[in-house]
Amino acid sequence: MSLTYTNYLKINELLELQQLKSDPKEHDETLFIIIHQTYELWFKQIIHEFGKLNKELSAGNTWISIKTMRRILTIMKTLVSQVDILETMTPLEFNSFRKFLGESSGFQSLQFREIEILCGLRFPLMKEAHKDDPKHIEILEQKMEEPTIWESFCAYLKKKGYSVSSPRENERGLVFNTSDENQKELIKMMNEHQEAALVSELLVDFDEGLQEWRYRHVKMVQRTIGTKKGTGGSEGVAYLQRTLNQTIFPDLWEIRSSF
Repeated sequence: MSLTYTNYLKINELLELQQLKSDPKEHDETLFIIIHQTYELWFKQIIHEFGKLNKELSAGNTWISIKTMRRILTIMKTLVSQVDILETMTPLEFNSFRKFLGESSGFQSLQFREIEILCGLRFPLMKEAHKDDPKHIEILEQKMEEPTIWESFCAYLKKKGYSVSSPRENERGLVFNTSDENQKELIKMMNEHQEAALVSELLVDFDEGLQEWRYRHVKMVQRTIGTKKGTGGSEGVAYLQRTLNQTIFPDLWEIRSSF
């Protein structure tokens, strides 16, 4: 069989993946499934781009790192804008099929946990949602062995001649601890090295973009289910609100008041 658009992209298989659980079938469940499947595809691409970014940063390659970061940022804008589509669904329309979702929850997204890990997050609940799936636990543990974006950026700065030390892990399993010594080097870099400064600003753009996505997500959940628990018994809005304003590159934010 010759290669066609349909068989190359597995279109027939793709269009069979939207399998509704509601009975009778509810119209808006199709939108709900497609949006979340699309999120997972974009998560996959972000993880893929993170792999390239870590490699290029560690090698000190500025312009490829910049190009990769710009692609990631464009994907993040797409993730945020997709919330607009989901918000065309009213609370009544969501609740018409919510009871059919059983124990499933966005909290169980393996790939989003992988993204968080690469951003420097480490906390026990990351594994809790996957404790019954050894393969998922293995993937998370392997991801924790990979360098984070911040560690790769520190390696990049060392390549450029700045005396940054390896980041220290936060004892609570959140992002790395801030470092006064590293902040001094970051300030020096921002004043001396325009290209490295551009890379650092793109990291701040991503940090801000991730916070924006979290905010839009929590407000979407809040307007849809209020303060009720999420599907699968998750805390819902209460948990999501705790993730707001959680920066992943705190040193880059701390130096803002020094200019």
